[in-house]
Amino acid sequence: MAADHHGPAKGIGRWLFTTNHKDIGTMYLWFSFTMFIVGGLFALVIRTELFQPGLQFVKPEFFNQMTTMHGLVMVFGAIMPAWVGLANWMIPLMIGAPDMALPRMNNWSFWILPFAFAMLVATLFSEAGAPNFGWTFYAPLSTAYAPSSVTFFIFGVHLMGMSSIMGAINVIATIINMRAPGMTYMKMPMFVWTWLITAFLLIAVMPVLAGVVTMMLFDIHFGTSFFSAAGGGDPVLFQHVFWFFGHPEVYIMILPAFGVISEVLPTFARKPLFGYTSMVYATASIAFLSFIVWAHHMFTVGMPIAGELFFMYATMLIAVPTGVKVFNWVTTMFRGSLSFETPMLFAIAFIVLFTIGGFSGIMLAMAPLDFQYHDTYFVVAHFHYVLVQGALFSIYCGVYYWLPKWTGHMYDETLSKAHFWLTFIGVNLAFFPMHFVGLAGMPRRIPDYALQFADFNMLSSIGAYVTGFSQLIFLYVVIRCIRGGRPATDRVWEASHGLEWSVPSPAPYHTFAIPPQVR
Repeated sequence: MAADHHGPAKGIGRWLFTTNHKDIGTMYLWFSFTMFIVGGLFALVIRTELFQPGLQFVKPEFFNQMTTMHGLVMVFGAIMPAWVGLANWMIPLMIGAPDMALPRMNNWSFWILPFAFAMLVATLFSEAGAPNFGWTFYAPLSTAYAPSSVTFFIFGVHLMGMSSIMGAINVIATIINMRAPGMTYMKMPMFVWTWLITAFLLIAVMPVLAGVVTMMLFDIHFGTSFFSAAGGGDPVLFQHVFWFFGHPEVYIMILPAFGVISEVLPTFARKPLFGYTSMVYATASIAFLSFIVWAHHMFTVGMPIAGELFFMYATMLIAVPTGVKVFNWVTTMFRGSLSFETPMLFAIAFIVLFTIGGFSGIMLAMAPLDFQYHDTYFVVAHFHYVLVQGALFSIYCGVYYWLPKWTGHMYDETLSKAHFWLTFIGVNLAFFPMHFVGLAGMPRRIPDYALQFADFNMLSSIGAYVTGFSQLIFLYVVIRCIRGGRPATDRVWEASHGLEWSVPSPAPYHTFAIPPQVR
């Protein structure tokens, strides 16, 4: 590490050996966007095949590989690294810390990821083919009947989990130990709070994922029978262990989104966040409840009626703290002096569309109804509304909000609004019709379908293409912003747009009564 002794490293060395939280955050965000494009191409293969009924372009086996790779790359390669990138960039700035607490581990936790995902994507070119068992990799499809590339998949998951655990430890150490004097926990910005809670979730559930893929490895190579009924095991055990990781994982992807929205809304409403304390407690409640609802993914496995009732009611209970958050966001905007720059558009779209995803989630939480909805496109519609119009929209919201701070330049507002509207139209065109075909009985992960689903599927595929190509506008806007543009001031959303004032969360209570001009 010559850079430590002879000034800053130049060229590629700067990025390979950097311990600067901003550089590492930037690398996470570029890696995430690259994986987003790769995962998006997989999705377009799926939607191209589903444009019309019949088998047109790909074999069913390759279609299954695409559904698997799309899910894995989007969840573990696009959404999660984007949040870690935003955490790296913003948490030290928000709490007044000089850097992350463990900068060298920070560098290592990033550089593990490109190798993990290169190995996963490389399975597409192997003789055995890529994993074909769905992103939830249920046994025995992923053990007894898996292609030999499953071993690469297991190793890739282990590496990705190591990266996540190290990143989470770093976030917790930074927030607990490196806050500026006077910044108590209840004065931390909401984004810092949501990430602190997310980091504890990561540390709790990533070892569970490591456990389940290790049990798979032993079943495949070492003659154990964890998930094989023939040897005294139980395939349903896999689902229990996987979803004990998988359900908190869903909240790991959405809790930082709540933090971003809670930062952006007060700025563009010119009002402090309504109900800061209740937001913190609601976030903690959601995190706790996420651990006791995992089997709502498993209503159809034949669990006892008492189990169905418990998981049904516990799942519906999550709607309460989530409703508190939505209420607080709407009240923050109520009677505010609103302006509709791109981050605000993404924030408002998030609230509306994430709520739609929440309503379909309550439908899926009802055990007797879930028997009908399970493994149909209704489920696909539900989790895409939560993860695309939820997590992805809030990532865009945060990137547009903080981009002037990162680059020192204002981005092109006209192009960014074009990106928002095309993406907004595209995702709704892609995913809303899935509710209808799902309720009518169209199963997910199948490359062919009955004729009566043709029109809605055509709409979905057109929406997917609109969404995919709209992201090229985003790429252009970001690169142009990095290269130059109108200089951003130190209070960017105040000076650049003639806004009167902006507030972080929580409200600066001691100065709030004084008009901004006097301050």
